[in-house]
Amino acid sequence: MARKPDGPLRRGWTTGACATAATKAALVGLWGAGRPDTVGITLPGGEQPEFSLSHWAEGPDWAEAGIIKDAGDDPDVTHGAEVRARVSASSGGVVFRAGEGVGTVTMPGLPIPPGEPAINPVPRQLMSEVVEEMAARTGNAPNIEITVSIPGGAALAQKTWNPRLGVKGGLSILGTTGIVRPFSCAAWIASIHRGIDVARETGLTHVAGCTGATSEKAVQALYDLPDHAMLDMGDFAGGLLKYLAKHPVPHITIGGGIGKMTKLAQGARDLHSGRSQVDFDGLADALRKPELAGMNTALQVYETVGKEMAEWIASSACEQVQSMLPDTVSCDALVIDRQGDIIARAGQRPGS
Repeated sequence: MARKPDGPLRRGWTTGACATAATKAALVGLWGAGRPDTVGITLPGGEQPEFSLSHWAEGPDWAEAGIIKDAGDDPDVTHGAEVRARVSASSGGVVFRAGEGVGTVTMPGLPIPPGEPAINPVPRQLMSEVVEEMAARTGNAPNIEITVSIPGGAALAQKTWNPRLGVKGGLSILGTTGIVRPFSCAAWIASIHRGIDVARETGLTHVAGCTGATSEKAVQALYDLPDHAMLDMGDFAGGLLKYLAKHPVPHITIGGGIGKMTKLAQGARDLHSGRSQVDFDGLADALRKPELAGMNTALQVYETVGKEMAEWIASSACEQVQSMLPDTVSCDALVIDRQGDIIARAGQRPGS
């Protein structure tokens, strides 16, 4: 994981903002003004960033511009990727196409229907507005086909949620504000929400949220769950469960390692080490072992107490999870060690 930089963090621009800027630059060339050196756009919040071109190509009836995405200090997988937009005349209105490295939606539940390029609604709106603006300025008809591509995007997409969400062949063009806010919890939680939406739309009755790759692998193998049932919960148990309470799936399995599951069992909703801590006095009281109050890690407690502690974690975590969910949603909780072995289970089994 990237280390969070010291000092103020620099913001960046979304793939949607870059695609919009590339579209505007390409339209300048298509409609006769040649290649611009820079291009400015207006974001939904009114901010007006300016972008330099990194790529240019043109033909008799098309033009293509590229912008290097700068995600600021956010550890974004697409930082440094080139977002290109090729424009040409369409038979009517604005039409979007997926070029190299941009995915196609194949499953319901996302803001874009199956069969469409994975270009989200706000970037589509921004690009359409740029077409309208430039057409009015130059006296051309606003009938444009926009093909967005990201060279190397198919490989980058394997590091994202896209394969699980049914976006095939590449990345999504994302953004609601046009701005990447560094180390954004909101972006991660939004991905969890989309995962729940896809699970519901595809008729899944059982989903799982896990704190990391080891626990996810164990839970998926235990229940033979498909990839799109696996919600990349990470530290954001509260973000997952709050959304699930309003958009229910019949059963949720929560899985994780000893440390994070202990914090969940003690009532934490954000499991990040910088935002919640294990309460060792509370553990000592819960397990009726005063000597635990002076320990340093949950793992140390487990190595001292053994199975009794693991079972308490699973049971208490399941109670915490169930307290956030309606009666129509059942849950179970699994505690998993560093080797990927399940050391405790509690709660209702799925389908029972």
